[in-house]
Amino acid sequence: MFQENLRLKRKERGLSQEELASRLHVVRQTISKWEKGQSVPDAEQLIKLAVILETTVSELLGTQVENEEESNQLAKELSRINTQLAIRNHRTRRVLKIIAIALLVFATLIFAIMALNYGVFAKIGG
Repeated sequence: MFQENLRLKRKERGLSQEELASRLHVVRQTISKWEKGQSVPDAEQLIKLAVILETTVSELLGTQVENEEESNQLAKELSRINTQLAIRNHRTRRVLKIIAIALLVFATLIFAIMALNYGVFAKIGG
C-alpha cells in the first residue's frame, strides 16, 4: 500500500523520482526501492516525505490515525517491516556469498585439473 501511495502522491505533485530524492537528500534509487516495495523509509524520512508531498504519514501508509495509540502502532508496524527487510537482505547477501565461494572453489578445481592434465600430457609428449 505504501509504495502505491508514494508513487501516486509523487506524481500528483509533478515530481520525478530524482527531484524527490534531491529534496530528501537521498539517491534516486532509494525512491525507486520505496516505490517497488523493496525497502521502506525510516520514520524521519517518512515524515519528510509527508511534508514534501503535502500529505499525512497515515495517508502515505494507507491508514487513518485517529489517536496517538494508533500512531504508535503505525510506528511499530513500520519498524517491523524495516526489520523484516533487513533480515531478508542479510539472508540474500549470505546466500550470494556462499554461491560466490562455491563458484570460486569450482573454478579453482577446474584450473587444477587442467593444470594436472597439461602436466601429464607434457610428460607423455615430451
